[in-house]
Amino acid sequence: MRKIGLKKVKNVLKSKLAARLNISERDFRSLAANKSVVTARTSIQDVSNLVASLKPVEDPSIPLVRLGPEGDGGYLVPDDLNGISVCFSPGVSHVSGFEQDCADRGMQVYLADYSVEGPALENSRFHFTKKFVGALDSANYLTLDKWASQVGQDNDSELILQMDIEGAEYESLLNVSSEFLQRCRVIVIELHALHELWNRQFYGLASTAIAKLLQTHTCVHIHPNNCCGSLQRYGLDLPRVCEFTFLRNDRLGEAVPAKSFPHPLDRDNTRRPTLPLPTCWYS
Repeated sequence: MRKIGLKKVKNVLKSKLAARLNISERDFRSLAANKSVVTARTSIQDVSNLVASLKPVEDPSIPLVRLGPEGDGGYLVPDDLNGISVCFSPGVSHVSGFEQDCADRGMQVYLADYSVEGPALENSRFHFTKKFVGALDSANYLTLDKWASQVGQDNDSELILQMDIEGAEYESLLNVSSEFLQRCRVIVIELHALHELWNRQFYGLASTAIAKLLQTHTCVHIHPNNCCGSLQRYGLDLPRVCEFTFLRNDRLGEAVPAKSFPHPLDRDNTRRPTLPLPTCWYS
């Protein structure tokens, strides 16, 4: 029997494992050297397709305006807010400027977060619920639909939804009813862990949630949060955290691809170096 050296056996095993996991031998060696957990990798085509589905469009008749402060907690939204009477804002920050601007426009503002005792500002139009928003109703959690029902806003009023809930946005979107989404004229969501789209498990969760949202809404703006940098791999540059703005499809007119980033009203979230939106997200 022909003897096979241990080193050769290891190399053969590495090659076979890399092929089974759909990653290159070079990536496998890198993961092994870093003692990382090896998980199934999402194909480049799948990640590229998801990025392409989120490329922003612009309607020249609906400019973007900024609601909230100049830094973190401020967001760009379409100037199509007349007739919106309610703002749902799960995830309460140390600033409440976005919610304040919504209240100043006459909206009733509903905020929810179990980790704080209330919003940063007081306002007669603010209504706070001390619970997290997620996929299930429990002692400390409630769903978007349950929340709307509890506060008496399960009707046909037009909404703006601003959601920054540290990764729970995906499960919340998967759980929310199509009726609630249809009421949301504008949706602002901070999507977290986008660099994990290369993880097949996470990609399955995130891509399904995003596909559900895109059935009713179209992305009109993206702003990378410069808190956390980005991951460059296989010709794609994925910011770890991005703020996305969506407009309901029936509100869009003659939309064309948005080509100019950053927007003049964009502002950095932190004092770290500015993180421009990579061109793969809009070119």
